[in-house]
Amino acid sequence: MTTESSELYPVTRIDEVRAATAAAGLGALLLTPGPDLRYVSGYHAHALERLTCLVVPAAGEAFMMVPRLELPAAQASPAGRIGLEFVPWDETDDPYAVVAKRLGDVASVGLSDRMWAMQSLRFRDALPGVEQHLAGRALAELRMRKSPAEVAALRAAGAAIDAVHEQVPGFLRAGRTEREVGRDIADAIMTAGHAVIDFVIVASGPNGASPHHDLSDRVIQQGDQVVVDIGGTMPSGYCSDSTRNYSVGEPDSAYAAYFEVLRRAQEAACDFVRPGVTCEAVDAAARQVIEEAGYGSYFIHRTGHGIGLESHEEPYIVSGNTRAMEPGFAFSIEPGIYLPGEHGARIEDIVVCGESGGERLNLTTRDLVVVYQ
Repeated sequence: MTTESSELYPVTRIDEVRAATAAAGLGALLLTPGPDLRYVSGYHAHALERLTCLVVPAAGEAFMMVPRLELPAAQASPAGRIGLEFVPWDETDDPYAVVAKRLGDVASVGLSDRMWAMQSLRFRDALPGVEQHLAGRALAELRMRKSPAEVAALRAAGAAIDAVHEQVPGFLRAGRTEREVGRDIADAIMTAGHAVIDFVIVASGPNGASPHHDLSDRVIQQGDQVVVDIGGTMPSGYCSDSTRNYSVGEPDSAYAAYFEVLRRAQEAACDFVRPGVTCEAVDAAARQVIEEAGYGSYFIHRTGHGIGLESHEEPYIVSGNTRAMEPGFAFSIEPGIYLPGEHGARIEDIVVCGESGGERLNLTTRDLVVVYQ
């Protein structure tokens, strides 16, 4: 196991997960390919119709069901170096029945939050009368608190996506389509060290008023403002996500006015981060600045989302979330202002809560970048 793998996916994690499973009142966790499985074992498995499943009983030893043809990949992964038992199965076997037999008498199980419905229903049939819950009931608390190794992985992801934003002004010019710019950005995301491109948003002119606009064939015009929201997954499994704003030529006065409000709101929320404050209070810190400036109705989403092995995970920075911040929480702070039919803006940094305050993991300028031709 590499030093990075051993730190990100330590051998002690299985024991922590077993204890969390018992504390959550679950008999076992059943973890299929996805972020939960990778968090616990380090195995980045293919999601297939053939069952791969890490079984973590609340009492007893964990084991992994794996199709025999996938066994070499599983053994070569960090999961192969943590003393985990692999149970290979053949094409004519019923792996669900094997899991049920080995589990014995349990009253409840936690299923991966991203488990396919096909698999959850097969487990329901194999474990009749056993209550099914989400594995997040046991894992969410662990996954929210990032270890120093996880924070380092997120910091590396932040630096990689920052390197892409540094190149964006060279891609933007009047006459190019959003899709053409997006292709250049996608190439840059991979060149910067990501293993996967998760999303590329290039939202020009009125498209900037749609927070989750993707790419289109709209031709960028002189005078357009452009929202660029990009992210990917690093080889470590940890994600990047950052939004910056560009203007092809000088912006109009109305845009410049609310962009300054947005910049102050994002800064206020970042400055408010520290242990003990609630997630909803961080949301309110950004929202208050925007509402006092008269743009409250144009801020139409939460202030942020957690990030780690998924680009969106707990904790969510939103009104109603009274969870208090703890050191190791990692999340976006991304207030936005969107004027339908005109333009929009969003400033997004990934922030980690430290012992006394927040650390921004994205360091490129948050000012509007004006691109001259």
